[in-house]
Amino acid sequence: MQTEIHILEADKIGSATSPLGLNKTVALVSSSPAPQAGDVVVARALTDSATYNMLELPSGRLAKINPGDLLMGVLGRRRALKGFVGDVPETVAAGDHLHLLNMGGVIGFCTGHHSSLGDAIQVEVVGLACDEDGRVLNIGDVALPSREHLGDTAPIVLVAGTCMNSGKTYAATELIKQATHAGVRVAGAKLSGVACLRDTLNMEDHGAVATASFLDCGLPSTVGVGDLAPIAKAIIARLNESSPDLIVIELGDGILGGYSVDSVFDDFELREATVALIFCASDYVGAWGGIELLRKRGIEVAVVSGSVTDSQMGEDYIEKEFGVPAANAKRHGSELYELIKSKVEAVAPVFS
Repeated sequence: MQTEIHILEADKIGSATSPLGLNKTVALVSSSPAPQAGDVVVARALTDSATYNMLELPSGRLAKINPGDLLMGVLGRRRALKGFVGDVPETVAAGDHLHLLNMGGVIGFCTGHHSSLGDAIQVEVVGLACDEDGRVLNIGDVALPSREHLGDTAPIVLVAGTCMNSGKTYAATELIKQATHAGVRVAGAKLSGVACLRDTLNMEDHGAVATASFLDCGLPSTVGVGDLAPIAKAIIARLNESSPDLIVIELGDGILGGYSVDSVFDDFELREATVALIFCASDYVGAWGGIELLRKRGIEVAVVSGSVTDSQMGEDYIEKEFGVPAANAKRHGSELYELIKSKVEAVAPVFS
């Protein structure tokens, strides 16, 4: 029996669909018996939210979500310590009620949220975007192929942290800015987390000559990926096409959690290519825990940054008690850059 297809125009398109470059007018099928993360779905917003009511568009602009809006997003999972938790449902059909899990337009069944947030916006499924043959569109259709081997690469600086909102993006973008001002060609990437263009666009705003993320590999989030190394190598290979002198990679979420971040540190090639690791934390215990956890894996933290260093006392305490350099990206961006530069210049002539 031929699948019935109908045409519909969405009101707003979530940035999580951006790899496909879709227009607001799409063909839809009414259901999918085996939905996959990354499937493009159109849903009508049923509720509002006082704390989480904006949708990031493919342009990067934020648009207010109003009840009744037809939203185009992708099915996906989220495991945010300070946000929403949700999953891809086992089946999807028109009329099903799901939730908006993040501002990029990742949609799934919400199973919980942080106490500081209200309920996730509830949406009613209208259909799934499809091609002329009724095949459901998925952002994985245009994904970068994963890679088993890294190959030649510019030196890599990793920015990791205790959890979301620990200061990673600020440290990464400040490093990119300082290096760019010093005449260094820098590329940037977001390797883990849940799909949103905000962080990579921020890197571009600070001078990155090229950016990429797990979204380019067809992933609405890195929940359940298991091994991120092949994804990381695909992203790094794409960035190396722009001939950067340095690659700065932010590891979204924390080194412990539900986004497979720890798997990056298990890969020999990635460790060999990484010349420095910046670790961001919000307090002393988090800073100490990150240093010790990574040290057990044979990885030394080059610099501690993040909100724990927002006061001079924090920087002084970390350097005295933990024996690791500390630099606040907001107050001492040039110092952060100089600390990293000293690690990179031995392998990157442009830094010398």
